[in-house]
Amino acid sequence: MSNQEFKRALVYANSAFDLLKRSGIPPYPQFYELLYTYATGVNPGLNSRINTIFRNGDSPTQSSAEALYEEFLKSDVRDRMTEVSHRMHARIDAVHDAIDGAMTTANAYSGSLQSASGDLSRNISAAAMKALSERLLAETRIMQDTNRSLEDKLQASRDDIAALQRDLDDVRRESMLDPLTKISNRKTFDDGLDSAIAEAGSGKNPFCLMLLDIDHFKSFNDTYGHQTGDQVLRLVAMTLKSSIRSEDLAARYGGEEFVAILRQTEIVDANNVAESIRKAIEVKELLKRSTNERLGRITASFGIAAFRPSDTAASLIERADRCLYAAKHAGRNRVTSEHQLVNDILPSKKRGTTAA
Repeated sequence: MSNQEFKRALVYANSAFDLLKRSGIPPYPQFYELLYTYATGVNPGLNSRINTIFRNGDSPTQSSAEALYEEFLKSDVRDRMTEVSHRMHARIDAVHDAIDGAMTTANAYSGSLQSASGDLSRNISAAAMKALSERLLAETRIMQDTNRSLEDKLQASRDDIAALQRDLDDVRRESMLDPLTKISNRKTFDDGLDSAIAEAGSGKNPFCLMLLDIDHFKSFNDTYGHQTGDQVLRLVAMTLKSSIRSEDLAARYGGEEFVAILRQTEIVDANNVAESIRKAIEVKELLKRSTNERLGRITASFGIAAFRPSDTAASLIERADRCLYAAKHAGRNRVTSEHQLVNDILPSKKRGTTAA
């Protein structure tokens, strides 16, 4: 974790504890998780519900916090994935039961055939032969019915399992996305970065890391409200994703920060990509949907670092974060990459939290 990221997480943590204290809610882990998530703003449904409580002049209570936790955090994607998995296991068990039942009937039928074969090897009367034939015919019909029933059950199970597989794939895809912006979430980014580092280890797959932070987002959010702020986040996410290639990865890093892994890209080319995204964001004029009020334009600052063979995920993020801070420090709405940094751009080790 970079120094910048640590400070940002500490701000969220302090905000969560402050809300717990003000509302008189016990600092149990689930309530801390609830209000920490609220502080980050990554769950728009949760934030909308809590903001409504605040607008009514109230504060969350323990009972309302329990209800919100159950609704927004406890019943998350992992629970849904587990539920689909349980349904699939139940369907597979039903198939096994159907097969076991068919095998029992088949074994009984096989025993009848063996018994009939023994009878036929001896001289039996016409009446006995007729009775044996009728018995075998009846058991053959039972066997046919059992086979048809098994086929129907297997077909139904096939259809059910295919539907469950689609549900499971949908849940897995959803688990990889940020619920507000619909681009990759932090977990997907972490996995993608580890993969990119592993692939780049041979030196044949260079890549760059780009951090993007929306300028003055907090004041914009406070002025125009969280719904408009969410609109800004979605706009920036859409611009970022549409400006990179399919083999690259765009993700929401946290709050108003985004990140992109630019594969097979040297730092000069990454700088050009970031400049293109910066300009695309800058020219978009915002409208408040409810009133069509013009809210002006937004800007973003960028930091870019190129992977080095000695890098870990933390060291690469730290360098990109330093470049982002340099862009903010130099006046915002600009791109700063490693090769642009000089020793006097950044104060040594005394830099504060990146300004919004």
